[in-house]
Amino acid sequence: MMKVRLEGNCVHVGDRFAVSFQRTLRIPDDGNTYPLPPGLGLLPVHAVADYRRRAPAWWRDDDFFIPMYQREALWLGFEGAGWKPNAVQVGVGGINAISGGSWPRELEASPQNYIVCPDQPWLDGINTGTGLIRQFVAMPLGSGYTIEGQLSGDERVGGLQLQVFEPKPGRFPDRAPPANHTAASQRMRLESIASGPGLGLAAGGRMKQKVYRDVHGIESWDCGNAAAIFVHIVNSEQYLAMTGRAAPETPVSASVYTAHGLPWFVLYDEAREEIEGAVRLAAVESTADIDKARTGRTAANDRPIEVSADQMRKLKGKTPFTS
Repeated sequence: MMKVRLEGNCVHVGDRFAVSFQRTLRIPDDGNTYPLPPGLGLLPVHAVADYRRRAPAWWRDDDFFIPMYQREALWLGFEGAGWKPNAVQVGVGGINAISGGSWPRELEASPQNYIVCPDQPWLDGINTGTGLIRQFVAMPLGSGYTIEGQLSGDERVGGLQLQVFEPKPGRFPDRAPPANHTAASQRMRLESIASGPGLGLAAGGRMKQKVYRDVHGIESWDCGNAAAIFVHIVNSEQYLAMTGRAAPETPVSASVYTAHGLPWFVLYDEAREEIEGAVRLAAVESTADIDKARTGRTAANDRPIEVSADQMRKLKGKTPFTS
């Protein structure tokens, strides 16, 4: 079984895979489709074992936790080795973020309920349509906004779950070729417990992003050699009570960021085949949908913004077995 360890603010699994949790702009939930927003710095990640006396009793010592503000967005950044990739399942509150199925569950090819890292460099939200996702946005458990609450009828799990699988022996090289390095996301990164329920993830604005089809085939992955990660999400008050530290300040709004002419991103990956969106996830109501049903109003941060052509930065997609 692969070892899981925390190094800096990245969770590493085995010798090659790592995941980071990137603060980002919450794009408007206005019915439009937006390009990729930037990373605004890594969210701090902590091991529950280091805060056992202040952590909820049901948390496991080998879990992790991150702080987020209500309605703040994040994306997951993946690192891996192209010469020996990993299959990865992503869950949000016990719901598979790729297929909309239950969690945990074995790897499935039809519909594909996992991604392969590399080539998938990041994941910003749930897979709702071919080439489209809805952004991960933090909301309190019990509020009725979360993906978990809408699809399971309950809001008890919260947080993020990942399951990382090794390939079967002999499917890929055991050693890196000369001058090969661990793949890292090309996307720009701008570096800059109290009682009560934690946070889960709701569906935010719509974004262009492919979830790539597994070109290696499901038979490449060793279901008996996997490691599971549970990342709890706490609000700013819980984070202060547990760690004695203030949570990072809430990031700039998408409208202010764009008004200052700062960049957005588009990935050149036209040749990559994506999987279809999950019908179950496409039916999830977004935060703006629920807001409007409850209050009849649209939040200021969900008003449309215009991203000019000169603000777009083009990223070159990676191909299998490159780094």
